[in-house]
Amino acid sequence: MSREKLRALGLDLPLLPTTSVGSFPKPNELQQARTRWARGLISRDELERLERRATEFWIRTQEELGMDVLVDGEQYRGDMVTYFAENMRGFEIGGLVRSYGNRYYRKPIIVSEVRWERPITVFWWRFAQSLTAKPVKGMLTGPYTVMDWCFNEYYPDRRATCLALAREIRKEVEALIEAGARIIQIDEPALSVRPQELPLAREALQIVTDGLPAYFISHACYGAFEKIYPEMLTLPVDNFDLEMSNSNLDLLEHFKRSPFTKDLSFGVVDVHSHVIEDVETVVARIRQGLEVVPAEALWIDPDCGLKTRTVEEAIAKLRVIVEAVGRMRAAIA
Repeated sequence: MSREKLRALGLDLPLLPTTSVGSFPKPNELQQARTRWARGLISRDELERLERRATEFWIRTQEELGMDVLVDGEQYRGDMVTYFAENMRGFEIGGLVRSYGNRYYRKPIIVSEVRWERPITVFWWRFAQSLTAKPVKGMLTGPYTVMDWCFNEYYPDRRATCLALAREIRKEVEALIEAGARIIQIDEPALSVRPQELPLAREALQIVTDGLPAYFISHACYGAFEKIYPEMLTLPVDNFDLEMSNSNLDLLEHFKRSPFTKDLSFGVVDVHSHVIEDVETVVARIRQGLEVVPAEALWIDPDCGLKTRTVEEAIAKLRVIVEAVGRMRAAIA
């Protein structure tokens, strides 16, 4: 069904399409420039010049490696929630809180009615897509995660907050589609935080995606998905992009008991490890995935964004993915 949808959108992808989740490491030059810009030491134009250079580097790198569906690498944004809060009305940016490990982000505070005023990611999607003939995913953070990762000082409850965000985030999705994006990834890493709120996440995603002509992927990682599976399959997206390798593929047992009925972007390399997996390991993981999901429904990518790795590590992990998929395509053929 989803392959038919992709073809209807003008996309004829190979078997086991390769992609990445979204973020890539920023080169040192850009990291330093972002700090200098925050301190008022360089202009926004100078920072954007370096963001463009880094984006072009990652598009060219993905093409050279032979990836099938590309991402812009998110060189222009920091945290996945704060970036959108900074570009919408109704937010103030609070102090630093820890996300995980030694990673911190500035937690947004909703202080008034949230409003989408102008495209947030479209400029960068257009720039990335102009550099390649391959499809580039549109990427944004979903309403449930934005709600969950913000302080709310305006709306009466979590449901009202989440649905208000959904109505505004839909406008960004519509802008991406109008610009030409045909594959749109909506990141919802908070999806399993409160299993009892899965109906709310579903309602919000329905508002975001309903009736829109795009192939929708929802990325969720490092959660207790056994608590929301198989009910999560009712969410209105075509593809779930899930972390698999960091947790030793334990979700496959759940998929064997209750069949996975969507397309699956299968994380075959652990982005939180410096170890570069060998090709045989990744091939074995793909084979295990094919035991529970048909080849026509399986996409192959890393567990999550690669921004925590070095540039060299990120490239090496993508190279292993492409080589392993090449072997599997040959074996299937």
